[in-house]
Amino acid sequence: MFERFTDGARSVVFVAQDEARLLRQAGVGTEHLLLGILAQEADPGAAVLIAAGLDRETARQAVARLIGPRDDAEALASIGVDLDAVRSAVEAAFGEGALDAPAEEGPKRRGWFRQADAKPARSRFGSGAKKALELSLRESLRLKSGQIAVGHLLLGVIREGDGLGARVIVDHGLDLGAVRQAVEAKLA
Repeated sequence: MFERFTDGARSVVFVAQDEARLLRQAGVGTEHLLLGILAQEADPGAAVLIAAGLDRETARQAVARLIGPRDDAEALASIGVDLDAVRSAVEAAFGEGALDAPAEEGPKRRGWFRQADAKPARSRFGSGAKKALELSLRESLRLKSGQIAVGHLLLGVIREGDGLGARVIVDHGLDLGAVRQAVEAKLA
């Protein structure tokens, strides 16, 4: 399916994976796909949302609000624990870097099974994001397009409907049906 993606749609997937990592999420959800879509500002599909006032930064803030604190430091600060002070005290007692995780070593392998250049792990796609990607293919076929563009990905997120991506759109005051019609008009 990925071979049918336009360059912009591929970029959406890569940005979504980066957004998931930045938000410290274990997997890619529809909210990350939405952030990836909004990163394609020049794309007509993304322009529909941007023209309605839902830009990438606004969506990122909404996603952060919906998923809760981004990291442990924020969570601890909310109950009065200063993580920097704790780190300083531990390093004063046990030496600098005492709290740093040791470098993980992969399994020792010989011969043909060695991994010379291990690539960084990609974020997994959650069930909602997988469904949205599948639905984007269906939207592309329904609209008789030979490829999957950014607009088709947005239609997939909208059609999936249960994920945080659709919720961010609705919480921004937009009607999913109206957004769908506007995106379809841009793709026609």
